[in-house]
Order: sequence, then structure tokens, then C-alpha cells
Amino acid sequence: MKTYAGIPEENASLENSKVVLVTVPYDGTSTWGKGADKGPELFLDASENMELYDIETATEPYLEGVYLAGEVSESSTPEAMTEAVYQKTKELLATDKLFTLFGGEHSVSIGSIRAVGEKFENLTVLQLDAHTDLRPEFHGSTSNHACAVFEANQKHNLVQVGIRSMDVEETEYLPEGRVFFAHEIANNDNWVNDVLEKVSGNVYITIDLDAFDPSIAPSTGTPEPGGLQWYPTLELLRKVFEKCNVVAFDIVELMDSAYAKPTAFLAAKLYYKMLAYYHINRD
Repeated sequence: MKTYAGIPEENASLENSKVVLVTVPYDGTSTWGKGADKGPELFLDASENMELYDIETATEPYLEGVYLAGEVSESSTPEAMTEAVYQKTKELLATDKLFTLFGGEHSVSIGSIRAVGEKFENLTVLQLDAHTDLRPEFHGSTSNHACAVFEANQKHNLVQVGIRSMDVEETEYLPEGRVFFAHEIANNDNWVNDVLEKVSGNVYITIDLDAFDPSIAPSTGTPEPGGLQWYPTLELLRKVFEKCNVVAFDIVELMDSAYAKPTAFLAAKLYYKMLAYYHINRD
């Protein structure tokens, strides 16, 4: 039996786990760097090679249990993938455990956010990303990676952090007062608290790994210069978990490449850190 991070089977059963993890190895609409379909495999491999004691919180999050809930393999069309992720998310939300997802390209988040939004009222979607992903449709599909949070923006309180690339078309869809551009973050020592003021209630966190600067996360589909750094990002996430009720999160856009291992390990540590923050605020 393969378990998340190679943890003991008693910590990996559905019954004993407070967290469920689904993978979506989908890369059907990405337009430049290809290989995000290998992201979940790279993430799980890196997770097996990290230490399971978190120094910052002095905890071992795996002891609370992580259940590997399988993968969504539907890839016939972007719309079919979105529906499959939506249905899988609904199924796992019924377990009343923390729902987590690892992609795949960012379009995989459309279905999971849709399902989470149906269960939880007053939802804030906190998006860490280099790109706005606010196109209504792209290349003939509303389930394209460039449309990843368009629906979320229509239905929920969308807060975007780390943005530094967008099309002029998307300017009309920007959530007013809730976009934190990377060039503004770079000159604002109080940006974490500014973001926190916009985030409240039930929260879904979606993290595109290209939110990080490519100096620390080079293996993404579209690595953009000027991105977020490790410790300030962890500070933001820790405070979000302290302030709000995080009900789900995903991490996407880890790409297979010659430089995959450093980014895969960052993704593995990021996921585990988020588990640590989740558990210490629920005990």
C-alpha cells in the first residue's frame, strides 16, 4: 500500500485521517511549458524524502493522518476533467475532512472550488499566482488554465496575491481592492497584513507554484521573474490559518523538467507546512 510521504498505514487510512488528498495529473490546456501531468508523481516522490518533524511548529502533522484518495484521471476534454474533479471533491467533502488537491495545471481547481463553494457559504478564495487566470474562456473553453478563477471571482470573494502577468482583457474582471501585485508587494513591508484584511470566514487556498520566484521554484509552466519568497509566503499562510477557517487547499503547476527536484521539494514542504498550520489551529 502506497501512502502519502511513506507514512505508516495506521496514519494513512480514511478512518484515521483528518486530511484527504486527491491528485489530478492533468495537463490538457497549458500553452508553453508542458509536464504538469507529472506534477503529482514528483510531489509524492519528494514527500517521501522529507523529514516529517516540522521545526517551526514542533509538530509531526502526519500523525493526524493523510488519506491518499486516488487520482482523477479524466482527460478527454477540459470540461469533462472539470466535472470529474467536481464530483470527486463533492464525494470527499462528505467525509468532513480537510480537502486537499495536488495538480496538474491550474484548470484542475475550477471543479474543486465549485464543489467547495456549494458546501461552504461566504467563501474566500485566496489565490497565490503569477497570473490572474481571469479569462472568461480561452482557446474555446471555459475550463482552460487561463480561466482557473474566473468562476470563483463571479461567485466568491477572490483575493489574488503575487500577480505580475495578465492580458488587457482581464483588467475588467479584477476583483476591486483585492489584487496584490508583485511589484507593489516588493515595496510594501506590511503586505501580509494588508492581504489578511481582505481574507475572512471560510477559505479555499489555491497556490500556483509560479507565484514563487523562479529562483526558488524554477520548474513551472510559465516561470515569471519577481515572485514571492519562501518565508514571507509562509508568514501569510500561517496567519490565514490562524485567522480563518481554511476548508480546502490545492497546489498546482509543478512541471517535470531537468530542474524539477528543487521545485518538487518546495511543493512537498509547502503542503506539509500547510498541514502543520491547519492542525495547530484546530487543537
